[in-house]
Amino acid sequence: MMSHAAYVLSCYAVAAATVAGLVLWVIGDGRARRRELQALEAAGIRRRSAEAPGGVSK
Repeated sequence: MMSHAAYVLSCYAVAAATVAGLVLWVIGDGRARRRELQALEAAGIRRRSAEAPGGVSK
């Protein structure tokens, strides 16, 4: 059987790998969304949050 310390360390390793994977996924997804926004803005498509007050587009 597995010792208690080995079990605890393996659980910590799995948890750390999971958290690291999620962090890398969020960073990669954020970069992808930023590139998509830049491509849309370069094509002339603007975000609603970039509109002037009163709903008048720039």
